[in-house]
Amino acid sequence: MNVAKNMEAIVVAAAVLLSASCYAMAPAAPALQVANSSYLSPVPAKAVMQIVVVKAKRLSAAEKARFA
Repeated sequence: MNVAKNMEAIVVAAAVLLSASCYAMAPAAPALQVANSSYLSPVPAKAVMQIVVVKAKRLSAAEKARFA
């Protein structure tokens, strides 16, 4: 049998076997967990939310072309 002529079939068969074996060894998916409704948030309700402001100028066409 000439291996060079059948190399594509060998690679495809190896890929199929590898993907099937990976799927067979994968752990089972965890069961759906429902959150407990009596959960108390560690952050008080009236806490001040932090705001992040990002200031930057827009790139010109020449600068955009330089990065592309």
